[in-house]
Amino acid sequence: MSIREPIAALKLEGSEKEVMHAASRIFAAFIAAGHLDETNQDQLIETSVRVAVEVARQTDLAIQSDGETNTRSALSR
Repeated sequence: MSIREPIAALKLEGSEKEVMHAASRIFAAFIAAGHLDETNQDQLIETSVRVAVEVARQTDLAIQSDGETNTRSALSR
């Protein structure tokens, strides 16, 4: 049995991990819907990440966590 060399060394931080998990679920939905073929994998991954980041951004704008000190209303942003 041979041991393969790692493809990449990654160290994702907390929010990066959360976005990666969301992007993987979005990508899985593309696959389940039959949108993946041999020509568009990179584009679907990029789209999945972009959508996951946008969902995270809009969530951050809409919700103030307990640890955040910004007192602006989410509706005024």
